Amino acid sequence: MRLGVVILPEQPWEQAAELWRAAEEMGFSHAWTYDHLAWAGLRDEPWFGAVPVLTAAATVTSRIRLGPLVASPNFRHPVSLAREVLAVDDISAGRLTLGIGAGGLGWDAAILGGPAWNLDERLSRFEEFVTLLDRVLVERETSFQGRYYRVEEARSYPGCRQRPRVPFALAGTGPRGMRTVARFGQAWVTTGPRGVDRPLGATAGARVVGEQLALLASACEEVGRPEGVPERVVLAGPGLDQGLASPQQLTDTLGTYAAVGVTDFVVHWPRSSEPYRGDRDHFERVISSVSSGS
Repeated sequence: MRLGVVILPEQPWEQAAELWRAAEEMGFSHAWTYDHLAWAGLRDEPWFGAVPVLTAAATVTSRIRLGPLVASPNFRHPVSLAREVLAVDDISAGRLTLGIGAGGLGWDAAILGGPAWNLDERLSRFEEFVTLLDRVLVERETSFQGRYYRVEEARSYPGCRQRPRVPFALAGTGPRGMRTVARFGQAWVTTGPRGVDRPLGATAGARVVGEQLALLASACEEVGRPEGVPERVVLAGPGLDQGLASPQQLTDTLGTYAAVGVTDFVVHWPRSSEPYRGDRDHFERVISSVSSGS
């Protein structure tokens, strides 16, 4: 089981750089940041752009994989995002994984002045967004006419350092989203259930994720990918307990999710206030204990 961490893009770089270096030194396999214009209850707090933060993180690390968790069509276009992806993939020496999701109904959905899209439109845009982004990153020249996006001779020189393109970590739990994951994903991402009062413990959470993985397996069979999606990522925190109370709890949590087929487990770097409030010394002891024993 690989461990990952989300570091919110909220601190000035002179402070944040140390966190990204520490994440690598602690043995995390991958480190992520959220890609939003405004997020949760932090709308009026400091918040920096995901791509510049990941670019800077690439310059102070050398091993750990990096990525947004997740970018979405809410405020991005496949062609402009592709250019940023090419740059970060190059600067990181091929350590970028591109997380992509359908987006939600938060501030990102309407902050640019348009109406928020309903679920059907978000899923349709997600499918077209990923389809086009895949083409732009793989093909040197792309023209495309879709329902939502039109591209005329978009260039993609020099191409990704990772071939044929950077890996996609796609978030989707319903049938339509799962089919997009099955077609294009090198990793699948889930936050477990939605709308729970408090995060589920490992046993209940793994049961939910196991059911989702069964749907993903069906979607892979449907699109002719019987081998399935190789990496299956659980993002703990929103709906699933992170298991950070002790080294033993985290060890047990990782084992419970591994038993249903999860390959990667992502926690949040502790903050001084909610959400994800925690003590850094305790966090480092728990992670270091588990990492050293794995």
